[in-house]
Amino acid sequence: MDKKFISVLLFLAISIPHVVFAESDEDAVDASNEAEATAEVEEAEETEAADAADAAPALQSGNGWKKVRIAELGKSGKFVQMVLIEHSRYTDKTIYSNAIRRLCSDDDEFCRVRFWSNERYIPDRVAMTPDQRKHLKADYLVNKSAGMHHLQWSCRVDPNSDNCLQ
Repeated sequence: MDKKFISVLLFLAISIPHVVFAESDEDAVDASNEAEATAEVEEAEETEAADAADAAPALQSGNGWKKVRIAELGKSGKFVQMVLIEHSRYTDKTIYSNAIRRLCSDDDEFCRVRFWSNERYIPDRVAMTPDQRKHLKADYLVNKSAGMHHLQWSCRVDPNSDNCLQ
């Protein structure tokens, strides 16, 4: 009887760890499969995001400037283009001229371009906070129906201008 009891104990001692570790291996395989599935889903989402970014129209840019966003004036169908100028070159007026030539055509009935040299001050909408207005470097406006055509400079860009932005 002692031999049978010892045999049963020995059998249990050998088989129980095998069952426990076999179940752990299955869990590990399941976890591995879940990790692979999660990685595949994340990769698919990244691919979709990259495809969406590729499908979105690229914003124009040029030497020393890039268009950051466009904001509509109410629901008028008229838009204000927000442009970032390289901070180290914000006093170079040729950069502004090049951007205006690229963004506004002679046929445009309305064109407005606003320029900043620090992206954090570029507003998300047409209305500006006092701080955003303070950092505005230039404001270009053409409105043929109102007979308006002007370019105002920040006093920091053109301190000699009679009509500089305050």
